[in-house]
Amino acid sequence: MADASRPPARSAAVDPADPWRGRRRRRDHGSKRDAVIRTAARAFDEHGYHNTSLDDIAAALGVTKPTVYYYVSNKEQLLFECFRAGLEPIRTALRRAEATAGTGRDRLREVIRDYAVAIASEYGWCMVRAEHQDLGRDLSAEVRALKSEIDRGIRRLLQAGIADGSIAVQDPKLAAFAIAGALNWIAHWYRAGRSLSSEQVAEAFVQFLEHGLAPRPVLAAPAPRSKTSRKGAASV
Repeated sequence: MADASRPPARSAAVDPADPWRGRRRRRDHGSKRDAVIRTAARAFDEHGYHNTSLDDIAAALGVTKPTVYYYVSNKEQLLFECFRAGLEPIRTALRRAEATAGTGRDRLREVIRDYAVAIASEYGWCMVRAEHQDLGRDLSAEVRALKSEIDRGIRRLLQAGIADGSIAVQDPKLAAFAIAGALNWIAHWYRAGRSLSSEQVAEAFVQFLEHGLAPRPVLAAPAPRSKTSRKGAASV
């Protein structure tokens, strides 16, 4: 059953050019800026950062190149904004987890789920590769700071779980690295519209990261009924 308190996942089927269609949306600056960023994220994912120009992004949106410049100053800023847009749901999940009662394990589970959905979104490529592209010193520092914020938040939840007995790990730093590493790798292999949805991938990773490789208990098969009991039942 869906949790009404959780924000809905973005649909990959949404057309980024929609904010430019129809008179009622012509002044919606926020929606149009989001559309520019989302379109850029998809183009970077499909063609690579260096093989995508602002002309390509403008063409995909059906607008002029100066229109794109109205929302971002250059392609470098656009890459950073894609990274930040993808990271925001994870930051929101961490803030929600830290404001919610419950065990560290329960709260970490929800963060892992939102993290996986975010990485499987159109922003996943930018989230795991932005730091290694041609970002200037200042934007690279912001990328590192945001990643560090996420890492610290996950460690706090791990430490909370260790303290309340719901998590049994010895080193929260290594555990945080393992969780982030596993989740970030989703961006390298996941493609929307194929066998699994982002929500299904997220749930699979929640189950794996929460339970690991531990064997599941096998229910004992019911003992076969004896011939005597079968005869007795037949005579009733």
